[in-house]
Amino acid sequence: MLDIRWIREEPEALDAALKRRGLEPLAEAVLALDGKHRAVQAELQDIQTRRNESSKAIGEAKRKGEDASALMEEVAGLKGKMAAAEEAERESSAALTDLLSGIPNVTLPDVPEGPDETANVELRKHLTPTEFDFEPKEHYELGEALGYLDFESAAKLSGSRFVVMRGQIARLHRALAQFMVDLHTTEHGYEEVAPPLLVRDHVLYGTGQLPKFAEDQFRTTSDHWLIPTAEVPLTNLVAGDILEAEALPLRVTALTPCFRSEAGSAGRDTRGMLRQHQFEKVELVSITKPEESLDELERMVGCAEEVLKRLGLPYRVMVLSTGDIGFGARKTYDVEVWLPGQKAYREISSCSNCGDFQARRMKARYRPVDEKGTRFVHSLNGSGVAVGRCLIAVMENYQQGNGTIAVPEALRPYMGGQEVIGDHG
Repeated sequence: MLDIRWIREEPEALDAALKRRGLEPLAEAVLALDGKHRAVQAELQDIQTRRNESSKAIGEAKRKGEDASALMEEVAGLKGKMAAAEEAERESSAALTDLLSGIPNVTLPDVPEGPDETANVELRKHLTPTEFDFEPKEHYELGEALGYLDFESAAKLSGSRFVVMRGQIARLHRALAQFMVDLHTTEHGYEEVAPPLLVRDHVLYGTGQLPKFAEDQFRTTSDHWLIPTAEVPLTNLVAGDILEAEALPLRVTALTPCFRSEAGSAGRDTRGMLRQHQFEKVELVSITKPEESLDELERMVGCAEEVLKRLGLPYRVMVLSTGDIGFGARKTYDVEVWLPGQKAYREISSCSNCGDFQARRMKARYRPVDEKGTRFVHSLNGSGVAVGRCLIAVMENYQQGNGTIAVPEALRPYMGGQEVIGDHG
């Protein structure tokens, strides 16, 4: 959520930021609601003051033995006015909060401006796309031929956009997840966390998924939501807290299932595992001081890249444009891995600096050294990386002409030394 004081002082800056995202101006509407809310607050405060003064005068009159009936009648009348003013204040506050909750974050000046992903800018590449002396297959062709990816059984159990992994592919998937968590916790300084997978409304609100993106989530009959990413519970670990400056930066990671309705993605990536309702991801979350968050974003994307470097996978890093960046982000880097079967780079990690956007929603602060008062923290999140998509990348980049899949050297300790998947000879 944006700072209402900033909008009051620089309404043209808000509209300029929205224009960069391709959105209509909203400053006038915000200021109108804000003005109404402040007027209602002032009226309520005036009624409270008058009631307090009249109540005090009643006490004085009674102490002196004077007639207080007129004053008592006034207080009774003020009671009704106060109830109406309190209701008006609640309504105006809710309307203003709803409007502010739907406004996206302000992107940083160096974020490229453009309408969509076509304006994203490539920053760097690692390795050249893998070449083969045969026509490479897509992951689902490889997995189904080996008998280790079973989409038919998954559809029988759950419908479309699910998969059953079996045997050596199931083990490779688990090995990838363990490898990533070990790398981030032993070398990158992240603390491993095992968070709840079911959360309440205010938790999704804190990271920006609610109210705007409710249709993208799965909701239970108990008024819980299945997490779309571990970013949600991990970032909310500091909700409502006032942290000491010495505790920052705070870095946590989690391997969790993620659940997404994939609303609006009908017809996209319907074959295979690229776009699923349920998938596993290793998430990275950092909580920092404001002056450290830009450097932390560079560090975070470097941690994600290291996963792919250790696995020997070709990839590129893109900075997202204003038309492609997420709702809560100030700046985002996407890491896109090369998939030979598709002959294309596909996103495998997205790392974002959210500034104080989420912190304001969560009321997460820290106490600066040698300063009075508190300040909002900055929050960052990134995939370190999506396990299913990494499995796809390994299968496609390490496929062999006979339909087997070589196991990357970095994963062999997690596979009991196994070097090839599907080699039954």
